[in-house]
Amino acid sequence: MNWLAFSHGAALCASLIVTIGAQNAFVLRQGIMRSHIGKIVLLCTLSDFLLIGAGVGGASVLVERYPTFIHALLYVGLAYLAWFGISALMRSLRPGHAILDTDAKNDPAPAAQRALPIVLMTLAFTWLNPHVYLDTFLLIGTAGAREAQGSRAAFAIGAMSVSAVWFVALGYGARALAPLFRRATAWRVLDGAIGSMVLLLAVTQLR
Repeated sequence: MNWLAFSHGAALCASLIVTIGAQNAFVLRQGIMRSHIGKIVLLCTLSDFLLIGAGVGGASVLVERYPTFIHALLYVGLAYLAWFGISALMRSLRPGHAILDTDAKNDPAPAAQRALPIVLMTLAFTWLNPHVYLDTFLLIGTAGAREAQGSRAAFAIGAMSVSAVWFVALGYGARALAPLFRRATAWRVLDGAIGSMVLLLAVTQLR
């Protein structure tokens, strides 16, 4: 394996993925709640693998030839982000906000959530998020395409490795924050921050 190309892919992915965007905020929230986090981490990781592989494999070139597709995808994603941001802000203002009970007797699931809606939300945050395409698909794909033909696989594997480590750490590491979220105020602050961040992201990308 070309370890230099591997390190290039890993470094680029790390610089792009370690931000609390809409997808990461969702993973963080579910991790704190300890709700279906295994499914969420698996879906996010596999989705990144597909997007990185497709981007480095040359699919980004096809997208650049069809800018209308990029714009349509962008606005669909922005509409979804706006809806999620408004919903998060409404939760932050709701007086009866949910509290996470972290007592051992209630472990491991403080709040029961059905799996299917969570899976669908995970897929939506991944595949309807314009930043996933811009960062994971286009930027990483374009950078990978600049590597020598024989080094592109190592570049992609490096990026995929960082992605897998990040989602596992974010999802399962969030449990350490659980004691903080025994109070409704913490949830309201988290949802307020997430909602504001997502709406700001949607507005700045609207052009």
